[in-house]
Amino acid sequence: MLSLENVVIYSDDKPLLQLSSEVAKGEVLTVMGPSGAGKSTLLQAIAGQLQAPFSVTGQIKINHVVINDIDAHLRKVGIMFQDALLFEHMTVGENIAFAMPDKAYKNKQLKHDAISALLVAVELDGLADRTVNTLSGGQQARVSLIRTLASEPDVVLLDEPFSKLDVALRSQIRNWTFSQLKARNIPAVLVTHDKDDALAAGGNVIEIL
Repeated sequence: MLSLENVVIYSDDKPLLQLSSEVAKGEVLTVMGPSGAGKSTLLQAIAGQLQAPFSVTGQIKINHVVINDIDAHLRKVGIMFQDALLFEHMTVGENIAFAMPDKAYKNKQLKHDAISALLVAVELDGLADRTVNTLSGGQQARVSLIRTLASEPDVVLLDEPFSKLDVALRSQIRNWTFSQLKARNIPAVLVTHDKDDALAAGGNVIEIL
């Protein structure tokens, strides 16, 4: 569970946004609002990447543990952005392997099998040895999703990850993403301008000004 308890984001000591909410496992909280309202800044606060002039008060909890003072790399928070941000010098399989915690796999074969299973889950089986720049936009988006899931996050943050996809592909990738999060019982926060994204997410919606 992700809990945001009396969270206030400040910019130069001026309140930018304030909210309280809980996101259960497998659910998606959607945050909507105009550019500059602080949506992406909220995600940075959750991920531990907030920088001056921004600051945060209140408690951010993952599974009932306050994470405000925990370093970003220890929070187990995965992030998907507008761009896939894949490593172009790596294959599909290498991109996914890069995110996987080594301690979870006793040998290379177990990791290879896990990568294959992830690719099958998003209908990309057999593409592990392909370079990412040979993939379509939709295929890259799916690889970005499973690379995020491969890091075994406790929470996933979605920073308008569907906004650069065409309409047909957007619906498909959006449905893939939400179904994978639900299947893995991962709470998520989605930032978007698109009401269709919010409807597809199916969870609570917070609109900020």
